[in-house]
Parts: sequence; C-alpha cells; structure tokens
Amino acid sequence: MKRKTLPIIIIIFLFFCFFVFLKGLNNKNNYIPNENTGRKILSFTAKKLFNDQKINSDELFVEKNFYLLNIWASWCVPCRAEHDTLMRLSKNNLIKIIGLNYKDDLGNAKEFINSMGNPYSEILIDKDGTISIELGAYGIPETFVINENKIIIKKFVGPLTAQSLKEIKSLIK
Repeated sequence: MKRKTLPIIIIIFLFFCFFVFLKGLNNKNNYIPNENTGRKILSFTAKKLFNDQKINSDELFVEKNFYLLNIWASWCVPCRAEHDTLMRLSKNNLIKIIGLNYKDDLGNAKEFINSMGNPYSEILIDKDGTISIELGAYGIPETFVINENKIIIKKFVGPLTAQSLKEIKSLIK
C-alpha cells in the first residue's frame, strides 16, 4: 500500500510545482521607474572623469542649449554600438552631450574614450549608480534629451540608432 501511495504523492507534488511555476511565468512584475519626461532635471553633484573635480549639474546645464545626458559604461556592449551615433551627434552645434559613466572602472572608462573618441562636452562619474537611478534610468545605455529650460523632453532606453538621431534632430530644431 505504501509503495503505491508514494509515487502518487510525488506525481501530485510535481503537478503542483508545475502549475505554480507556470503561474509565475505569466506574472509580469518588472519594475519600471516613473517616466521623467516633462519634468525638470534634478540637481546632483558628481566628479568629472578626467580630473576628479566635483561639479554640480546646475553648473553644467546653464546655457540656453539643448542637452543630451547619456548614461554609459565601457563594459556595456550596446554603449559601444551607439558610440558612432554620439560622435556624429557631437558635431551638431545646437546640442551639448553630457556623459554619465555608470558603475565603471575609471581606467577602463578613460581607455574607452581615448580609443573610440570623445563625443561629450563633459563626462561625470556615477560610481555607485545612484544618480542614474534618481534620474529614472533602469539600464544602460539610456539617453535623456533636455531642453533649454532644463526640462526632460525625451528619454531613449537602449542604444541610440539612426532613427533616434532623426528624432533628436527634429526635437532640437
């Protein structure tokens, strides 16, 4: 009798586990931070990549320009893919690109910029990722388009593409 009930109990248990896991697969509980589009860029302080000098974001976003705040890292493969797009965009005088280096080894970050080119007017360090999280980023690369009034008007999640470039150019006209 015991020999017959043990396999039945195991089979029932396995079916129970199967249905619990199946139910869990259908549960979408991904965390996506609040969208910051339409909000003023928050004020933060960070160190510069090449000279370790502290700077406040209010000192960066002062001119009546459009800005691109690009969150990147040297270890990020999609960041490498979008770098050519950033280099092309850096030639546009209507926009300034600010880089925010995310959780990166500083030596690797400097080597990345020195070997691939520097599209940024300034590069800041976000060693522990808190600035990026406060901005509403949840992955890298992410890019924020900021207007001359320091308002975030567009957010790009993932690498910038030719289509993103067209969209950015249409926003800054």
